[in-house]
This record gives sequence, structure tokens and C-alpha cells, in this order.
Amino acid sequence: MRAAPTILHLDMDAFYASAEQAAKPSLRGKAVIVGGLGPRGVVATASYEARRFGVHSAMPMGQARRLAPNAAYLVPRFEVYRDISEQVMELLRGLSPLVEPLSLDEAFVDLEAGGVASDEASARAVGERLRADIRAVTGLTGSVGLAASKMLAKIASEEAKPDGLRLIVPGTERELLGPMAVRTLPGVGPVTGDHLRRAGITTVAEIAEAGEDELVRLLGKAHGMHLYEMALARDERPVVAERDTKSVSVEDTFDIDIHDRVRVRLEVDRLAERCVQRLRAGGHSGRTVVLKVRRYDFSTLTRSETLRGPTDDPGVVREAAARLLEAVDTTGGVRLLGVGVSGLADFTQEDLFAQAAQAAQAKEEQERLERGEEEAVAEAAGREAEEAVPAQEAAVEAPAERRWLAGHDVRHAEFGPGWVQGSGLGRVTVRFETPYSAPGRVRTFRSDDPLLEPGEPLPLVAGADDREEGPSYGSQAGESGSSEPAIRPKSRSGGGDSMGAETSIP
Repeated sequence: MRAAPTILHLDMDAFYASAEQAAKPSLRGKAVIVGGLGPRGVVATASYEARRFGVHSAMPMGQARRLAPNAAYLVPRFEVYRDISEQVMELLRGLSPLVEPLSLDEAFVDLEAGGVASDEASARAVGERLRADIRAVTGLTGSVGLAASKMLAKIASEEAKPDGLRLIVPGTERELLGPMAVRTLPGVGPVTGDHLRRAGITTVAEIAEAGEDELVRLLGKAHGMHLYEMALARDERPVVAERDTKSVSVEDTFDIDIHDRVRVRLEVDRLAERCVQRLRAGGHSGRTVVLKVRRYDFSTLTRSETLRGPTDDPGVVREAAARLLEAVDTTGGVRLLGVGVSGLADFTQEDLFAQAAQAAQAKEEQERLERGEEEAVAEAAGREAEEAVPAQEAAVEAPAERRWLAGHDVRHAEFGPGWVQGSGLGRVTVRFETPYSAPGRVRTFRSDDPLLEPGEPLPLVAGADDREEGPSYGSQAGESGSSEPAIRPKSRSGGGDSMGAETSIP
């Protein structure tokens, strides 16, 4: 253990919900819940206003709606959250080369390795400056914990919430931990906590009093020894700057079980495409394709296929996932599908054989020339005829109805930028406001309104040029717009009810 509290833990406060409140003036100070809005959706983040009703992360969305029926329910905007997270991580990397991100909104920092803190006073000064910098750059708040170990720094940041700083003075750790509940320690979940409770152990002090032998008897050697060390405030884990990505995966849970085999195949293809996009975004390729299927009875099957070499080709991943699906019985219905790639590498098999591929292509062209010009022309004409059929079919195919997700950004040619408050029954309700405006007016349009289109997120903190951009009705933005949050939807597609009296349906 260190002699100075130079390990910092940062945890952004109600991150997703706070970002939405900062972007949407009408939701500030209101209950905001971000997550999947379908019947099987779960809460990703709840604002502190929503937590007063008992809503918390990982809660089923249906339960959240019963507890907080008048909250604003929004679909996550992960692109926005990632951009904000990168701004925060950049501030952390300015403090030390040893930054260990745990998620988009949480990270450890070794201040000693960065040479910015060596004692209590300097560590506290760094923590306060970091909080101020985060607010200035992102407009959001974060809580900071400072201690001599990672475990204690995380506990300190939790106690500092929201928007605070807590420093644990070295030498006072045992006194601080003693009266805390056993669930405070990392690795103690509901099952372990209940097991300890049945043994009469409910506080950290009682874990230390029970002794290592008793904990090993109750929980097994590895878990028991680890928990005993934690109860004595012993944690020598270093801050690790980089964690190797072992796999990339995406999955979807469906509101209604899928029984149609063709639909299941189409969903697997779509997931494979998304997985490869994430794979390429990280600069990786992979050898093993993994398919995950959760069936109607909650049984989960996982199948995998290892390729001859790493790839980031969407066609290869899609075909491998399809082959894996053939071995899975989905007749009873599917509630979740997932596609992943593991065995990651920084190159692809295609890279290794690029010259061979070029040679094969050159050989094919040469053979084509040898077949003669007349045959080549006939072959090309046949291809054009085949391609013309689907092109004609596509021309007469009815356009798919646009989906408007609650909370996502839009732009109207007349009214400017805003966000979707709710949609359904061929209508979409938009509140026109920006992060820098007063709460804006609400208008309702047809979902196929040609003047309405998806918009780009605006920065939460902006300069004068950005502040000039806002709803086109200018100073009237807040005159009739309600500051109440969006209500849960009464529509087929989910979203939020329209609010305000003013509508415009062309």
C-alpha cells in the first residue's frame, strides 16, 4: 500500500442521463431514464431525480415505468456518450500515462506515475482541478475518489456522489471500512452477500473478525482469501494503462420472440455487419466467429467456428454465423441473438495473401481476353440483364417508414434543430431546443415529413458561433414550451407522448 492517496478514481455522475439533460434544457431537473424502451428493455442510466422513485440501472424498463410513469424515457445516443468520454479520458491522460478506463464514464489514474501528486494536499488539488476541467469541457459533473489503493479510491468516489470529492487518508482505512456493509467490497454480489449474512457476517469489520480460515471454509480458497485481504484494506493492484481487447460482439433482445426462420437469419446477418463495423473501428480482425442464441425458455446456446486466419470481411463473418445458425433449433422462438468475433489480431489473412489475390485477378482477366471479344460482350450483357431485374423491383418497392427514436436529434428545414419527444401512428413529436437555448416549443409532424430529417448532435459546451444556432423562432422558444419531461408513450413504436399545445401537421 502507498503512503499517499495518489490513486484517483473518476466516476461521471449518472452519465447518460446527465448528458441528455445537458443537451435538452426542458429535461434539466427532471426525471430522465435512458435505456431500451421495448417491453424487454432495461434501464442503462437513471438521473438522480429518477432515482428518488427507486429507479436504478439494470432494472427492467417495465418496472421503471411503473415507478416513474411521468419520467422522460429516451433511447441511448452512444455516439454522443463516446465523444464526451473521449474528452474526459483526454483530460485524464494529461495527468498521467497510467490511465485505466473501466467504461465510458469511469477510470483509475495513477497520479504518482504522472508526477502531479505526492501527498494529500497535492492529490486533493489535482482532484479539484480535474472536476473543474471536466465541467468546463463537457458541461457535466464527475465524482472523484482519492486513496492509496484502487479499491479504496472507488469506494471514496461512490461516497463523493454526486459531484463531490472524497479523500481517504492513509492509515484510516480500517476504521472507515469497518461499519460498511459487506456489499461495499468488490466481488461481493447478492449471492455472496446472502451467504455471509446467513453466517452472521453483515459488515466489513465482521469479515475481518471472522478470519481467513473461516472465510475460506465459507467461500472457497480463492474467494475467501481475496475477501479477507480486502476487509483488511489490502489492495496492491496496479493501475494498468492498456487492457487488450479479447473479443468484439453485438447482440439484440427482441420485444417479441422471433419464430420465423428467415427473420432469424436476417437478424444474424445484420448483427454480423454491425460486429464487423466495430471490429474495423478498433483496427482488429479475428479468427473465431461466435453465435449466441437465447431461446423462448431462456436457455442460451453458444456456437463458434474458428477460421483458417483472422479476417474483418463482413461476408466471411456473415457466412460463418449463418453456418452456426444452421446447427441451432429456433422453432420455439428466439428472444436474443448475438454475433461476436474473438481471437483478435491487428492484421487479416487477406493482408498476408494480397499478392496471391492480385495474381488470381490478373489470371482471370487474361482468361477472359482469351475467350474472345464476342463472348465477353455477351457475358457482360447477360450480367446487365440479371442486375436490371432487382433494380426494377427496387424501383417499385414502397419506401420503408422512417423510425424516429425518442431523444435522438433531428433538424427541420423551417424550425431548425431539435429532438424526438415521441413517435407513433404515423406522427412524430419534436421539441425544438438546443443545449444553449431556453426550453423549446413542441410541434408534431407526419413521420414522413420531407422537411424533417435526422440531425447531428450539438456539443454540450460551445462557443459563440454555436450558441447562435438554435430554433428559428428565436426568443419565442420558451414562451409556450413546457419544462416538464416527456411522458411515456401511448404509441405503437414507443417513445414519448407529445407535450405542448402547438402542432403542425402538413
